[in-house]
Amino acid sequence: MRTSIIVQNLKCGGCATTITNKLTELKNISEITVDTNSSTVSFIAQDANDALEVKNKLKTLGYPSIEDTNGVLSKAKSFVSCATGKLAN
Repeated sequence: MRTSIIVQNLKCGGCATTITNKLTELKNISEITVDTNSSTVSFIAQDANDALEVKNKLKTLGYPSIEDTNGVLSKAKSFVSCATGKLAN
């Protein structure tokens, strides 16, 4: 099933690279696309549990969904994830 999640703290290609690389590691997740203009992460998941796993992974990377709290810790994590993604390019 195709799923899209609107996330917070998604700023640039570095963020998109980190998100794509980390979500690719998850089982049952494919066709990952990240749109920095709309802050949307789209993917195909086998079922709702797999989609929830993606949502939780995004949160641990510092990119919580729009309905989740976006505290200082999330913002700091996204900064690190962004820098890591820029270095990977």
